Amino acid sequence: MGNNIDERVDAKLDSIGQEEKEQILQNFSNFKSYLSGKVAAGEKMGLSDETLAKATEKVAGYLANHEEPRNREEHVLQQLWKSGDKEQQQALSHMLLNMVKNG
Repeated sequence: MGNNIDERVDAKLDSIGQEEKEQILQNFSNFKSYLSGKVAAGEKMGLSDETLAKATEKVAGYLANHEEPRNREEHVLQQLWKSGDKEQQQALSHMLLNMVKNG
């Protein structure tokens, strides 16, 4: 399922138009709400927390490498992401997942 989730995340990232991307990343609340909705949809599909964390990791990596932060929170997340190694990035992905699942 690992490659399948990567392909699905890539397809979704590629399908988001610039206007929608701007709306999602406009502020941190919008970003958390968007991510929370995608996590809830994944849970309804029966995806495990590990699979959801891998998808979160993929999105976080994309954002860190392709998008300029639009607020302080995004800037901090980008700096944390870029300064961490693979294991730390995985831990940060799990923390982001927990954050949006718990409110």
